[in-house]
Amino acid sequence: MFERAGALLDRMGLRRLLGDRRGVAAVEFAFIAPVLLSLYFVTMEVAQGIETNKKVSRVGSMVADLVTQQQSITKSELEAIMTIGSSILQPYNRSKPKIIITAIEITNETTPKVKVVWSRKLVNGTYSVDAAAGTITTVPSKLIVKGSFLVRVESSLSYSPVITWSASQKEGLGLTAAFDGISMKESYYLRPRMSTSIPCSNC
Repeated sequence: MFERAGALLDRMGLRRLLGDRRGVAAVEFAFIAPVLLSLYFVTMEVAQGIETNKKVSRVGSMVADLVTQQQSITKSELEAIMTIGSSILQPYNRSKPKIIITAIEITNETTPKVKVVWSRKLVNGTYSVDAAAGTITTVPSKLIVKGSFLVRVESSLSYSPVITWSASQKEGLGLTAAFDGISMKESYYLRPRMSTSIPCSNC
């Protein structure tokens, strides 16, 4: 019976086909290549995301440092500083950062109030006022010192991974809904370096 089955396989050429190993490497590569490519792109995307997150933090610290070195400041100077800050994110350009600079006064009252003195923001490339002067805001409790002055800088970015973006601003690979808009943000509080406060004449 086995001899008859072997003869049948010989006549059909199946025994030779089953013993042929010439295409094994190609088949294995066809299975492994998508996995390797996926690992490569994921590794690349994670590395870029981490680097961009560091840059978002660097934007906040640099902008705060430049502002607190001034004895007084103007609206145009604040806007120039925010422009410099946003350039730190280059070559990342898939979305625009949001930068908010707020000057804060802590009153000398028995129960100190935390008030906005002036504020400016950069959102989608447009400069404008953020919180109005005199608005009550909040700061970490350890920073509440009567009669003190603080500058708060908030930097944020809605991070768009490469796999969800295209030069024409269209959705890429159908993954935008799942991965687009990863929030990255940082806040810095610094005190003036050269004076007790930093007035802005036209904010």
